[in-house]
Amino acid sequence: MTRSIVFFDIDGTLLNEQKRIDPSTKQAITQLQQSGIYTAIATGRCPASFKWVCEELNIQSFVSMNGQYVVFEGQVIHDNPIPAAEVDRLTTMADERNHPLVYLQADAMQKSMKHNTFTEALKQFQIERLPIRQVSDSNKPVYQILLFCNEQDGMEYAAHFPDYQQHRWHTHAVDFLHANTTKAVGLQKMIEHAGFSREHCYAFGDGTNDIEMLQFVGTGVAMGNASDDIQMHANYVTSSNNEDGIRNGLQAIGLI
Repeated sequence: MTRSIVFFDIDGTLLNEQKRIDPSTKQAITQLQQSGIYTAIATGRCPASFKWVCEELNIQSFVSMNGQYVVFEGQVIHDNPIPAAEVDRLTTMADERNHPLVYLQADAMQKSMKHNTFTEALKQFQIERLPIRQVSDSNKPVYQILLFCNEQDGMEYAAHFPDYQQHRWHTHAVDFLHANTTKAVGLQKMIEHAGFSREHCYAFGDGTNDIEMLQFVGTGVAMGNASDDIQMHANYVTSSNNEDGIRNGLQAIGLI
């Protein structure tokens, strides 16, 4: 029997607007697992910020930082850090413009400075205090950087870093990462490693960084809270993350 795997985005998908997991979502994922369907996370977050999600949903495998760092049942099967020289170059440019950064590592998050916009934009992640990155931390791999700037400033960074992409998730914040890596790349690494077929691969998402993932899998499901630009890339559109979207979507595609 061919096994299926379902990937779930976190923010706007597994979590409701209160950044909590609805009981219906937890129950639906438990049903999947009990029926032998494998479940995994696919997120832009770093592992340190969603450990509690994995624990609550009994999920051991994930594609994190938009495909930069992939773990299957405790084993790192793919990692793609940003070169240290590029991290330093972005840091210098951001410092000159008073734009804060958050450096995402495999097991930690660090910030470059204190800033009101920085604090406000991070509220949705329920992270109140991050340590400031020190010179001694420069040897630790950084896989993705949160850059806090407006859209116009983001265009300036794009011109200076043509080999990198930005995913804007807040008026004043973007994910900064390799241009050649997406969640879909991470999904492919995992299913090849674990022996799943693309045809029996499913994904739920709601953001611009989910588009490639929704296109890659055999069946992509967009959340009802996703914009039309996201929904057009999915095979199905379920209800929103505040309206039992995970449960309803899994029922619609016949997995529960």
